[in-house]
Amino acid sequence: MNVNLKLDNWHAKAKANRWLRYFTVFNRLALAAGFLPAGIVKIMGERFASGLSVNHPMGHYLEALHLTGYYYPFIGVVQILAAILLLVPRTATLGAIIYFPVILNICVLSFAVRFDGSLLTSPLMVLANMYLLCWDYDKLKYIFLYKKTIPQSQLHVQPVLNNKFPVAFFAGVALCIAVLVLVITHVFDIMPHNNLADCELQCGNNRYPDACHVFCNDIHKRGKSLGESLNEYHKAIKSTTLHK
Repeated sequence: MNVNLKLDNWHAKAKANRWLRYFTVFNRLALAAGFLPAGIVKIMGERFASGLSVNHPMGHYLEALHLTGYYYPFIGVVQILAAILLLVPRTATLGAIIYFPVILNICVLSFAVRFDGSLLTSPLMVLANMYLLCWDYDKLKYIFLYKKTIPQSQLHVQPVLNNKFPVAFFAGVALCIAVLVLVITHVFDIMPHNNLADCELQCGNNRYPDACHVFCNDIHKRGKSLGESLNEYHKAIKSTTLHK
């Protein structure tokens, strides 16, 4: 059996499972719910995450983005368009395609500036979006893989709904989420957090509390960039180490 036929059979089995169909609908609804409010805020011209300080690394970005004129509401239009397309079964594939580059950009941005607000949700949304793209593999395969159509008779799956709960799949989903949470909570040595109080709260558990306070002041009081603040943080650590 060639690779294309194997993929078609795996995909047909997945699409014939009632629980995976429910999971697909859930992902579409969840992703749409994530973009609709954010898109409306942008179209109305309001600054996203208005409670976030401008001095925060994400605050720098959002403030500049808010001042880009019609580009800012344009992003909102794209978000709402992707969300609406996801909610309509006939256009859900197009919605997933439009959604993916937007959420991937948000995910990379969240990690780049260490933004608490979307540090966990954005990678989960990326994974959910990737699942939806895989769900529509039968439509997208002609673009990325091949154009030869495999006859239905060659597929080893009957087009009948299967009610068996896919334990292994959902166990994998749970494991993926757990690993993601574990990585996110341990990948960064220090976080700017959303305000000065939250930032300094972590200093009590930091091996170098003085360096931590320097970092928080650089971010939230002096308005320095994340890169500059991290450099000062590591310099303060070296200075503390040398004087011990």
